[in-house]
Amino acid sequence: MTGFTESEERQELRRQVAKMASGYGREWFVERARAGEKTTELWLEIGRAGYLGVNIPEEYGGGGGGIGDVAAVCEELAAQGCPLLMMVVSPAICGTVIARYGTEEQKQRWLPGICDGTATMAFAITEPDAGTNSHNITTTARRDGDGWVLKGQKIYISGVDEASNVLVVARAEDARTGTLKPCLFVVPTDSPGLEFTAIPMEIVSPEKQFQVFIDDVRLPADALVGDEDGGLVQLFAGLNPERIMAASFSTGLARHALAKASAYAKERTVFRAPIGSHQAVAHPLAMAHIENELARLMTQKAAALVDAGDDMAAGEAANMAKYAAAEAAVHAVDAAVQTHGGNGITQEYGMAGMLVAARAGRIAPVSREMILNFVAMHSLGLPKSY
Repeated sequence: MTGFTESEERQELRRQVAKMASGYGREWFVERARAGEKTTELWLEIGRAGYLGVNIPEEYGGGGGGIGDVAAVCEELAAQGCPLLMMVVSPAICGTVIARYGTEEQKQRWLPGICDGTATMAFAITEPDAGTNSHNITTTARRDGDGWVLKGQKIYISGVDEASNVLVVARAEDARTGTLKPCLFVVPTDSPGLEFTAIPMEIVSPEKQFQVFIDDVRLPADALVGDEDGGLVQLFAGLNPERIMAASFSTGLARHALAKASAYAKERTVFRAPIGSHQAVAHPLAMAHIENELARLMTQKAAALVDAGDDMAAGEAANMAKYAAAEAAVHAVDAAVQTHGGNGITQEYGMAGMLVAARAGRIAPVSREMILNFVAMHSLGLPKSY
């Protein structure tokens, strides 16, 4: 990115992804979701075109780009009405962690499938009793001969049913101190002892959420990704990209809602003129557009910092971007529903289903309150509140 303009390559990437996704569109996406079907067709087409793993090194089947490139793909898909949640998880979190910390053999084994979409990887960190507090994770990994045995539970894990593997955050005992330290393991989803149950959700999405039960799952030694003593540094390598992708998911969703609302406001006439000529309709949409453009700028800044290797500054910017994007999406979708009046809550116009999707951005992958805690403490130097 030069100054405030993305490179021509990034802009062309956006155009190509938008063109591809427009061939599917929101109506197709919602039909799949309501029928309980997947968006595999679009996922694999993105993979074949090289867009899915655009952030992963070329020698493993990727595009050799940065997190800003895969975030652009995520945003353009959402802007065309096809927000793919597994974009956040598979190439951005799992792909980044493995590319940075995996062995050569692990990279060769797992990254090509992440890139072409044939071996999607889920990510499991959240637990029923830990929630936002990752330090309270109780899923444990104990050594057993040359391998490992995992035991525990996870909740709100996206897309386990369509993933070949899941990157599990567990805690292993330090032989020297006896304390538990976070470690990352790649677990095949067909492993004996691994079971998952879908959680009924109100959100209209083909990608489901699951509770995952890990009951003495045996893994080989090379299931461990990175250094056993690498600790939180390795885990956080995937969390800044996660926040950037979540921000792009939200800004794309907002763009889609604003485009639909603007088109409707130009055509719908009640009092002799299109309703978009009335400031009560126009101003909320204009305000939401401004908020969203500001969030997009912060997202691009965060991505540039990640790609430059400045993890500390990237953490601040990624959290701010995710917060700003979620707020912008909530305001944009709410204004879009209101613009449509009664039509805004019909299935025909497809607006109401986006309310829950936009609202989820305030909760996941990290709550707005925890981001405010982070900014208060790290940006403003205020005392820690939790």
